[in-house]
Amino acid sequence: MLNTALMSAMSTADFKAVRADPAAWGRMVESAVGAHLLASTVGQEIRVSYWLESRKEVDFILEKGGRLAAIEVKSGRARDGIPGVGLFLKRHPGARAHLVGSGGMRLEEFFVTPAVDLI
Repeated sequence: MLNTALMSAMSTADFKAVRADPAAWGRMVESAVGAHLLASTVGQEIRVSYWLESRKEVDFILEKGGRLAAIEVKSGRARDGIPGVGLFLKRHPGARAHLVGSGGMRLEEFFVTPAVDLI
């Protein structure tokens, strides 16, 4: 979703209810992160995608001029590891990795950071 306001408008749950539901909050945060990445790549020739291999995934991949960055979003309790990012880095040595949200870059910092600064 490129505009999380549309997600909110279509939901029957208010902010308090969404915030209290870890799955709903996770979808909202991940969508907001994706919307920010897409908005901040306009005119930058940065490709935004995701990655999946052997049931391990990375939420967002940024690619520009052969440089790669893996971005994993965590909106709740921090987990012990992020196996998708680990496998991605093994497959793509030299790529950068970012954890956004719980246990990583604060959302407030992420939303003022252009995608090009993450690669």
